[in-house]
Amino acid sequence: MSWPLASDLLAPLAPWFDRVRRDLPWRAADLDVPHPDPYAVLVSELMLQQTQVATVVPYFHRWLERFPTARSLAEAEEDAVHKAWEGLGYYRRARFLKAAAGTIAAEGWPTDLEGLTGLPGLGPYTAAAVGAIAFQWATPALDGNAFRVLARLLLLEGDPKERAAELRTWLSPAMAVLGPSRLTQALMELGATACLPNPTCAQCPLSPSCETRLAGRTAEIPPVAKRAKPKAATLWLLAIEAQGHYLLQAPSAKGLLAGLWRWPTVEAAEAAPRPPSPSDSPILAWPGWTQVYTHRREAVSPLHLRLGERFPAAEGLQWVTGPDLPALPLGKRDQRLRDLLETPGQVPLEIPDVELILRPFRTTNT
Repeated sequence: MSWPLASDLLAPLAPWFDRVRRDLPWRAADLDVPHPDPYAVLVSELMLQQTQVATVVPYFHRWLERFPTARSLAEAEEDAVHKAWEGLGYYRRARFLKAAAGTIAAEGWPTDLEGLTGLPGLGPYTAAAVGAIAFQWATPALDGNAFRVLARLLLLEGDPKERAAELRTWLSPAMAVLGPSRLTQALMELGATACLPNPTCAQCPLSPSCETRLAGRTAEIPPVAKRAKPKAATLWLLAIEAQGHYLLQAPSAKGLLAGLWRWPTVEAAEAAPRPPSPSDSPILAWPGWTQVYTHRREAVSPLHLRLGERFPAAEGLQWVTGPDLPALPLGKRDQRLRDLLETPGQVPLEIPDVELILRPFRTTNT
């Protein structure tokens, strides 16, 4: 490692950041002392994982109003926590945050990076960011933005994440000189506002010493990571109503959508559609949409099926009263169908075979 001293190379960041820093609700006014509310830092860092700042800000405000302290979050009901997170996505972050709050409420804040890393949901980056921003520890935090900035500044070939240990060692002395909180947030700010995948080098305070800019290679460093092609699915999303109740999948303890209530679904391949007949129970439909997840794309067809009476629900399914429906935490796809129920639907041109799709939702095949 023959890079220039980080404290010299990164020195222009501090005055630049003091001029342009965004006014964010979790950002302390004084960056030279420990943060007055470490819990707010923890909440912001969990919310900002894979989510843009503009999306997080209103959630952060509502969260702190509802759960102002680690103890209040630790003592909250699971449904209330997921409801407050509703729409933010990646719901396991909410469960990790509640679990971490429980540990903090019971044992106090950890006193070193190893202790922070041991909290639920805090990987190396998040723990280091909380350490630097909340407690002024010289713990270099490298997220995607920081890796991109440093890869270009130092002209690093290949994936900069593979050199994470070297970069942390290089950065650590500079944090002591330039201030852990200020330097950490300045690197994040630069990556989020100027050193973007398509950079605006004229706005960057490090531009004069950026090896990648000088070499004319900003378009190729760092290399763009290849993503797996998402799997495609076509499904019916079902609001099954009977006697003022709706049938929903109760929250599971594990998985991508753990903690959320869900509408029943049927894969289109398992229920060939047909034109509705006069003997069918009242059925309404709305235009479908494509729901995009990280590894999955769903072609969704929403359907509202009214039955004369409730049937015994299969394991994992529950009948929920209509007035209770708005309070349930749902993912974005399922929220959308809940909202559609308040709007006029249309008689569909085709439906899945009703008796066929209801079979897996009953306790017996009747």
